Amino acid sequence: MTILLITLTVLTAILWIWALVDISRSRFENQSMKWLWIILIFIFPILGSLVYFQFGKKYTKDSKKFNPDFNKNS
Repeated sequence: MTILLITLTVLTAILWIWALVDISRSRFENQSMKWLWIILIFIFPILGSLVYFQFGKKYTKDSKKFNPDFNKNS
């Protein structure tokens, strides 16, 4: 029972930290949305993190992708 509780606590902490790091690195369309997600995750660590990973990405800007054209003759 103790091993299960420790495992669940560690997995919850990893999920929580992963969500916070992802929010801090993401570029949101509106900065207030970033703070809203952070507050939501602090109030509801497990549920807030799961909801963020399910729905939060639609509020972020698309990051610029590095796409060089090496076939171009110059």
